[in-house]
Amino acid sequence: MGKTHALYPVIMAGGSGTRFWPLSRHLYPKQLLRIGGEHTLIQQTMHRILGCAPASNVLISTNAAQADLIRVQLTDWKEELSNGFLLEPEGRNTAPAIALAALEVLARDPEGLMLVVPADHVVTGQRDFEAAVQLATQLATEGYLVTFGIKPIRPETGYGYIKPKNTVLLGKRGTLRGYPVQKFVEKPNVAKATQYLKAGHYFWNSGMFIWRAATILEEIGAHQPAILASMEQIRALKNDGSPQQAIDDVYRQIKPVSIDSGVMERSSKAAVVPVKFRWSDVGSWGSLDEVAEKNRAGNVMTGRVIDLESKQSIVYADRRVVATIGLQDMVVVDTPDATLVCPKSRAQDVKTIVDILKKQQAPEHLEHLTVQRPWGSYTVLEEGPGFKVKRVTVNPGGRLSLQMHHQRSEHWVVIAGTARVTRDQEIFDLKVGESTAIPVKTRHRLENPGQETVHIIEVQNGPYLGEDDIVRFKDDYGRISNTTPG
Repeated sequence: MGKTHALYPVIMAGGSGTRFWPLSRHLYPKQLLRIGGEHTLIQQTMHRILGCAPASNVLISTNAAQADLIRVQLTDWKEELSNGFLLEPEGRNTAPAIALAALEVLARDPEGLMLVVPADHVVTGQRDFEAAVQLATQLATEGYLVTFGIKPIRPETGYGYIKPKNTVLLGKRGTLRGYPVQKFVEKPNVAKATQYLKAGHYFWNSGMFIWRAATILEEIGAHQPAILASMEQIRALKNDGSPQQAIDDVYRQIKPVSIDSGVMERSSKAAVVPVKFRWSDVGSWGSLDEVAEKNRAGNVMTGRVIDLESKQSIVYADRRVVATIGLQDMVVVDTPDATLVCPKSRAQDVKTIVDILKKQQAPEHLEHLTVQRPWGSYTVLEEGPGFKVKRVTVNPGGRLSLQMHHQRSEHWVVIAGTARVTRDQEIFDLKVGESTAIPVKTRHRLENPGQETVHIIEVQNGPYLGEDDIVRFKDDYGRISNTTPG
């Protein structure tokens, strides 16, 4: 096939946590959950693509609010991914994110190929996945925009469909083959989905793609010229050293467009490789049936669950005991601050619940009571007018940013381990039972110099206690001030 082209996997990891609420949240989306294995979905994705390319080639497309938690989960590849994060100031759907990634790949390698994969899908069959990538890579080097097609197993109305042409572009009988796309079909109704299933030559659109970075940019320029123009403007601003705010302002003006409807459905270069590996986008609680282990009664039970005679149900208990009796096709999910109970058939409506919580500005849609950070975690124990109480843990060797708050003071009491405190020009250690006060507008830092996890109780006082009241002076994790706490 001629010259070998380097492959740059792009993990699309900017989604919000709606369909798996209350376990997932806006700042703790589905990709960070353990579903269908011992690793989280984004960890599974990382392991999968490392069979096709080195970790140093991987790019993570996400946003500043989620980047910290992703870094924590991908800490095994911390060095390789040090320059691999592409942060969007605001989600504008997949076409702008892919354009941004393509420009990055092009800057690194003018002949580079991109393997675009969602961070939150479950794929079973590593060898079959690698074989599909290899075939699709050959098609991509010839100028095709390649997507993977999944053989339907039910009349699904939540996926887009692909109808290939009869012409074989690559591959032999009995092996994987690549075909030009005849048409893409938007999410159909039940009658149409049933028709496609019976026809046997329609495939689900997996949302995974392979193409040359140069080719996808050409097609974005042809079908979405405004997006390409904005991305080139952003890259020019970065190269000129312009303020981040100027770059963010350009990005936020981009019209949200999906790569499927904006480019793939309009391109004459689209091709599909029907794959052999098992795939699920794990789109709702009900879809856990496809990937999770079940007991003899067909139940998926996780945590401290005591059940009597339930069937075909999903029950998740975070900390408390959850007792169920005689359920049939139900979903029960219990977390410390929210509980979901619904029939499996209504699991897709969880998104509507999240929308209501968001309109109410309820914190339960945003994040959990316990929030993970690169250095450890914090849990809100109690809060009210003018005060907030947290339990803060700092991992061995971890430290928070050197920071300051304009509107709140803090008081720290160590309950486990030894904490090292920076307070303006002072640096001192606190042992169990010892405490210190951090006045308003005082530069401070908390760190753990020992081998035991540090636990402290933090009491905040002030007229405003939001997590965005932070000025960050130094940070070990490359975070920008006023974007994420801690």
